[in-house]
Amino acid sequence: MQQDQLHRYIFEQLDVRGELVQVSDAFTQMVEGRNYPDPVKKLLGELFVTTSLLTATLKFQGHINVQIQGDGPVKFAAINGDHEQNMRGVARMQGEVKSDNLLELMGKGHMIITITPVKGERYQGIVPLEHDTLAKCVEQYFTQSEQLRTRLWFATDVTEGQERAAGLFLQVLPVHKDKSEVDFSHLEALSDTVTSDELLNLDAHTVLTRLYHEDNPQLFEPQPIRFKCTCSREKTMDALVNIGLEELLDDVHQNGEIVISCHYCLTDYRFNEEQIKAIFN
Repeated sequence: MQQDQLHRYIFEQLDVRGELVQVSDAFTQMVEGRNYPDPVKKLLGELFVTTSLLTATLKFQGHINVQIQGDGPVKFAAINGDHEQNMRGVARMQGEVKSDNLLELMGKGHMIITITPVKGERYQGIVPLEHDTLAKCVEQYFTQSEQLRTRLWFATDVTEGQERAAGLFLQVLPVHKDKSEVDFSHLEALSDTVTSDELLNLDAHTVLTRLYHEDNPQLFEPQPIRFKCTCSREKTMDALVNIGLEELLDDVHQNGEIVISCHYCLTDYRFNEEQIKAIFN
């Protein structure tokens, strides 16, 4: 099967649209070398899928950040992406992780979705974490922000070095209200039968045919998904300028060099005294 792809689809006679995301290599690269506990990797996989689905659903060109914050064992998890499906993500912990229940992982907190379009105004939506799964929280976001009936189904496999995640998305189209609601309920019942094994291991065409073979789903051309970090030595140098030469040289004299690590891809950027002085010259 083709992994690391976003698939959009519609139905010939039904007022509902859908998306299917399957990621493996991009997800594995994102968590590689992190030593995240399995529940944290599972959460990041679902957040990865959510962000990919949102880029297609919200129809914008630009950047998106989906993050959840809380006072639980996991205090922060975020995925940064764009409309071209370039994704990166990170999680930060502050306690022992014992459960994959969202509320037990995050404690009291909220989900923040920030969209920064190439053209137009920045948008931010915030929903409290009131459900024990990320899927329910995202569904709440759509109910709150767009008043559109929406459902999500997630599947993850966090086997070390072979991490995979997948997500199925359905949303009612506001065309003919009564018909749209009937159509959605019909497809929702069929989608509830999908298994994690099917989402993770079958290609998109097979999944949709198995679920909706009588409803003629129409697949569009898939969009590839990539893990891509936007850090660079130049951006790191810009950040160092804000600290100031004197303080940086003090650090160099104490430690021999300055090492700045990217939180997303773990790349180390190293600067000696000569290089620090060159930045300011």
